[in-house]
Amino acid sequence: MKDGIHPKYGNTTVRCACGETFETGSVRENLVVDICSKCHPFYTGKQKLVDTGGRVDKFKKRMEQK
Repeated sequence: MKDGIHPKYGNTTVRCACGETFETGSVRENLVVDICSKCHPFYTGKQKLVDTGGRVDKFKKRMEQK
């Protein structure tokens, strides 16, 4: 490996929007994330539907017609 071209790898603190913090390794000092394994629906089993522009309602109406 060449000297002086690689970033320094070290410990970093990761903060989630839910308030969870944990340490891991990265080239950045601090990371802020929107979702982590403590609040992600896949890992928690809680499914949240995010309705953007009424898409869920439109889908439900189409399914009721059939």
